[in-house]
Amino acid sequence: MSKSSLSVFVFGLYMVVLGIVLLVAPNFLLEMFFMPSTTEVWIRIVGVLLLFIAFYFIQTARKEVTEFFKLTVYTRASLIIFFTAFVLLSLASPTLILFGVVDLLGAIWTGLALRSSKLA
Repeated sequence: MSKSSLSVFVFGLYMVVLGIVLLVAPNFLLEMFFMPSTTEVWIRIVGVLLLFIAFYFIQTARKEVTEFFKLTVYTRASLIIFFTAFVLLSLASPTLILFGVVDLLGAIWTGLALRSSKLA
């Protein structure tokens, strides 16, 4: 497994864990990040969507789909912009930015891994 596929694979596993928590015990995660708990189904839908996206990440990592890796760098890096905007607009708790930071760090890891494979 290449360095870039490993970074995408690990990020996919992170999304699996997050998706399962949101599906099974969403309020545990929400309360841990000082967000209001909910009984609405939307949070579990987000968990299912995360699991589906994680499936794509894990399978493309296994198959070394480099073009997918490149695309994820842009989308994961941009997530922090949206999450920060939500916080600045008072639509979300500042702890939401932590999830954006995780995505940004994952994108940087993948981007650097892709760059190092070109140099090799």
